[in-house]
Amino acid sequence: MTKKEIKDIKNSHLVSILQTFSKKEIRETRKWLHSPIHNQREDVVDLFDYLVSGNHLWEDKFLQKERIFRKIFPQESYNDAKLRQSIHFLLKSLESYLITKQLQEDTIQAKMALVSIYRKRKLTKAFQKTINEVQDLQNSATHQDEQFHRNEYLLQQERYLFLEGQKKRNIPMNLQEMSDALDTTFLADKLRQACLMLSHQKVYRTEYKIGLFQEVMLHIEENDFLNIPAISIYYYIYKAITEGNDQSHFENLKLQIQNNGQLFPPEEIRDIQLMAINYCIGQANRGGGDRFIREAFELFKLGFATQVFIENGSYVNHYTYRNAVAAALRMKEFDWANSFIHDFRDYLDDNYREPFFLHSLARLKFESKQYDEAMRLLISTNFDDLLINLHAKTMLLKMYVELDEDDALEHLLESLRTYIHRKKVMGYHKENYQNIIRYTRKMSRINPFSKKEVASLRDEIKAANPLTEREWLLEQLNNM
Repeated sequence: MTKKEIKDIKNSHLVSILQTFSKKEIRETRKWLHSPIHNQREDVVDLFDYLVSGNHLWEDKFLQKERIFRKIFPQESYNDAKLRQSIHFLLKSLESYLITKQLQEDTIQAKMALVSIYRKRKLTKAFQKTINEVQDLQNSATHQDEQFHRNEYLLQQERYLFLEGQKKRNIPMNLQEMSDALDTTFLADKLRQACLMLSHQKVYRTEYKIGLFQEVMLHIEENDFLNIPAISIYYYIYKAITEGNDQSHFENLKLQIQNNGQLFPPEEIRDIQLMAINYCIGQANRGGGDRFIREAFELFKLGFATQVFIENGSYVNHYTYRNAVAAALRMKEFDWANSFIHDFRDYLDDNYREPFFLHSLARLKFESKQYDEAMRLLISTNFDDLLINLHAKTMLLKMYVELDEDDALEHLLESLRTYIHRKKVMGYHKENYQNIIRYTRKMSRINPFSKKEVASLRDEIKAANPLTEREWLLEQLNNM
């Protein structure tokens, strides 16, 4: 069987890269391609100009290979190999532009590359001048994350390689400084990685082996490393997650976020605050009550007030949006939730905007006891997202219970059980929704006049884990 001929380039790396380019990057790339240092092929320039013209990158008809060939080689018959060669050279030129752009935007990395060049060329004065400039940049750095410490190690390494190349026995070496910088970099990176692995396995029930970690924690505790924010903030995240009953770790984590949050780049402090929020939600689900939901809500408020949760100034993750609404509603902060739902609607990705907006609005109506409006929104909206759909069904379940709609409730419980099995819901979520079904069904069939049965079920619900609807189920039992 012959390989199917590809007739367009809509799924190519070249098109996917160009679709991310801003107008400024297109202008810069055009200048780049016109420079003989970077490109000497006119067909590459013509191909670039064609692709970035009008709406060519977004409409399939403009990405047909034969159509493209006619535009850049108007006097020739179609030659697929020749077109592929043009595409190849344009792609390589774009990659070179992006690498150079990335290096230029990171001043320290750019100067470190220059330091290495001067050292290898034995240009002592240029080396000394440039490495001093790097040190000044380090001393005035806004962020002190793991990359900051890695840069310090690389700087010390360049100093050592320069001194070692002098071949003079009486020159003091910086081996201790280089070793200390390497230790700090390793510990910061190891702790961050451990926290990411721990957070992931909590959700997906995946087991990771975090090598050397007990030794790492012991080394941190026995030495003076907790004064380094890039280490201490992840140390307290790890301790909070693994020693949840000792709430001092979470209090220390909050202080770290409050006092040192500005020392981390936006994407990293966002991850840190989300880890703290997930810890709070986990504690609340284990019976920690509204205290931890309040903590999560305050972290959400802080994250949106400081725009930490607004990625690239224009985008909010749909799950972060949903969870912020959930925390606000749990705290009966209806006015804040209503404003938030509408104010941040347009920050959601186009693919998620309407379902997550409507689900959040339905949730607000449900929590404020506007059941008719909540049901209308839930029943009339198709929620493709698995977790959103599960939560929508849970809201309907709770309304059926509170409105004594027994037949509708039984049908929904069976439908929800089948849905979980068919969709292969994983890990924590599967166990949680199975528990919701199990205890809602038991509650609907219990003899409300039997104090013994009610007490026994109450004890089961209190002991069940995970169970996000624990408080609601206990409230329904109390109302029997």
